[in-house]
Amino acid sequence: MAMRMRMPKRTTTPMADTALYSLLTWMSPAWPIGAFAHSGGLEWAVEAGHVTDVASCGEWLADLLGHGALHNDAVLFVHAWRAASADDRTRLAEVAELAMASQTGFERHLEATAQGAAFRRIAVATAGSDRFDGLLGELDDADLAYPVAAAVQCACNGVALEAALTAFLHAAVANLVSAAQRLVPLGQTDGQRLLRDLAPAVFALAARAIALPDEDPFTQLSTCTLLAELGCMAHETQYTRLFRT
Repeated sequence: MAMRMRMPKRTTTPMADTALYSLLTWMSPAWPIGAFAHSGGLEWAVEAGHVTDVASCGEWLADLLGHGALHNDAVLFVHAWRAASADDRTRLAEVAELAMASQTGFERHLEATAQGAAFRRIAVATAGSDRFDGLLGELDDADLAYPVAAAVQCACNGVALEAALTAFLHAAVANLVSAAQRLVPLGQTDGQRLLRDLAPAVFALAARAIALPDEDPFTQLSTCTLLAELGCMAHETQYTRLFRT
């Protein structure tokens, strides 16, 4: 009696799962945008004695999420995602211009554009689309901020705004926690505790940003972390530096 070969079942990956996998890839440390080289002024904060342990590091990062640079990145991300989803190139160009104007110093500008250009470059090479290229094609590398590039990639690939923004903010916070582990220094367990404790602040910022009306995003920006902004500027002249910013 001839044996019948049992064929493996054909499986399909739901689009939602594919989008989730892509999102995790884009926001992972393996996505080569060089985020590990930037500390957003945290290196200066440690040297100046403002961040010395887990508690002070948590407060510093929570302030950035509440009313600092990370808050502004979330606002810009939301408006860029909406513009890209609507294929509104004029609106997207305005958001991109505002993103560059909102960088308060040379190192903020460097951090935003270096990662933005790297994100676009690797996206085009591995996961880009004609739509992604078309929306960002007229922007030079020096005019493309990281939150804008990441938001457009998510919108062009059908990633929901809530998931996209939460992942973006988690990646940003995780990178700063990683920097703090080397600078303060903090242990690995302390780093994980920080990420756990900052989760409510990340979720709260994502919810606030998503709820913003479709008005001028300039009026929705909020930077009250003066010391952090001055720290980014002071970092330029530190004698010894591990990070670019």
